[in-house]
Order: sequence, then C-alpha cells, then structure tokens
Amino acid sequence: MSEAPQAEGGPVRPLTALAFATIGFVALAIFGLGMTSLATGEAVIDTPGLGQIPGATGFVLATLAFAGGLWAAIGRAGPTDATAPPGAAPRRAAPPRAAPPGAAPPGPTGPGRSGPDGARGAVPGHPSFWGAVWTAAACFVAYVGGVWIAALATGTDLAVATAVSGRLATSWFGLAVAAAAFVCAWSGIALVRTRARRPRWPWEDA
Repeated sequence: MSEAPQAEGGPVRPLTALAFATIGFVALAIFGLGMTSLATGEAVIDTPGLGQIPGATGFVLATLAFAGGLWAAIGRAGPTDATAPPGAAPRRAAPPRAAPPGAAPPGPTGPGRSGPDGARGAVPGHPSFWGAVWTAAACFVAYVGGVWIAALATGTDLAVATAVSGRLATSWFGLAVAAAAFVCAWSGIALVRTRARRPRWPWEDA
C-alpha cells in the first residue's frame, strides 16, 4: 500500500511560528542591546545602585508583550492555512441539501454566514503584516514601563525611576528592542502567510 505524498511546503502552524519568533526576539533583542552598549560605550541602565531587577523585569514584560501581540496577529489563522499543500485547489463547498416540502428555504451561505447546518462558514484567517507594527509598539511600551514599575517596586525614587525609563525610551536601547520585535514579528507573520516550497535539487524535478 503506497502512502499519500506529504506536502513539501506551505504555511507554518501559528503555534510553531510563535515559538520560533519569540525565541528569535529574545536572542535578537539581547544582541541588539549588547551591540548598542558596545557602540555607545554606555550601559543599558547606568544608574548606580539600581540593580538588575528593573532591566530584567522590563525585558520579561517585553517578551510577554511580543508573544501576546504576535499571537493576536496570527492566532486566527485557520488550520487550512497551515496544512494545505501549496498550489492545491480549494475544496468546493458541499451542495445544499433539498429542503423538505413546506420548509423555509435556507439562507445565503458564504464567509461569516450560516450554512444549511447552522454552522458559520469556516474561513481561514489571513494575518496582516501590520501586526508587526503593533507588536513592536507593545514591546517598546512594555519594556520601558516594566523598567519604571520595577524601579519603583525596589524602592527607587519616582524622579529617578522616571529618568531611567525616559532615557531608555529616548535612546538607542529602546529602539533596539522595538526593532528586534518588529523584525521577529514580521518573520513570524511571514511564516504563517508563506506559500513557498522547500529548496529542491535539480534532479528532484527530473
């Protein structure tokens, strides 16, 4: 008995894309902060006595904001987006069943409408790349806000906590976190949207 051929390409499942993109964001953000510190000759947080808690808290909240923002963008992608092989023809809808004598005719069907069985039409979501913008903005706010809240929680004065978070928001460090979030969120959305096939050797097409 021969096995059915497996799909060679196509979209990545949303959960898989979220995992890869989140790991990539953590790595790229750490790299970006380190390179920015090396290039500018300044520490990410250079306030004496502040400790590591504010910076670590801000980074954790930024990571959570990234995962939440990206999932909001790609979580509605239907299973068909992640399982249908590229180039496959869409499945035709089943013809409506004949209504019994005296029954009201079924309502119109289509995306977002109820079908003959009362179920709403299953239309796979198509995530927008605008989600990368909102995810980057959420990460930026979460990072700066997390540092500010954690600094206050550790007993730092309000003026000092505001100065530290304001410096991050107006320096290259905040931009590095936002840029890493945008690149990785865009990549995660692209993984869900892609219809590309894997690379093939010339003899595979022979």
